[in-house]
Amino acid sequence: MKRAKLYIEKNTMLVREFDKYVLEHPEFAEQIPNNALVVMQIEGDEEFNAWAREAAQSIREPDTPVVYVKITELKPVRSRIEKLKLELAA
Repeated sequence: MKRAKLYIEKNTMLVREFDKYVLEHPEFAEQIPNNALVVMQIEGDEEFNAWAREAAQSIREPDTPVVYVKITELKPVRSRIEKLKLELAA
């Protein structure tokens, strides 16, 4: 159960990043059929990939096209903070 929660969080993050990518590259989204079930996949993370495929199949409706989005490179998350100031409590 704990692993499923981690995978749900990971999938949510990947979907957010995919949404940003599609906004910046609308031509990519044109390749996805209408009403398709989009399944996030990460190159090299077979456990997550298997979980995502199983989760997708469990909610897929008949005749719904399935599209696997395989992420081959993901940059590290970076903070947007430019400056910090620490104050020690007395």
